[in-house]
Amino acid sequence: MKAKAVFYHAGCPVCVAAEDSVARAIDPVQYDVEIVHLGQDRSRIAEAESAGVKSVPALLLDGSPFHINFGANLSDLK
Repeated sequence: MKAKAVFYHAGCPVCVAAEDSVARAIDPVQYDVEIVHLGQDRSRIAEAESAGVKSVPALLLDGSPFHINFGANLSDLK
């Protein structure tokens, strides 16, 4: 069974560049990757916050958030 990875972003240039890099770097054999654009799906902001995401772009991997560069605080997306 594959582990789940969730990539949260807001669609800004920093986020899009990170998404491109993450898509190439994550092994699709090991991980099922879900891309969540929080600017388009604001209903998932609370989910990201409860998982420990503070800013985007961020990758939630095996339940642990990894913040990649800096595009925006989650509070800016509300």
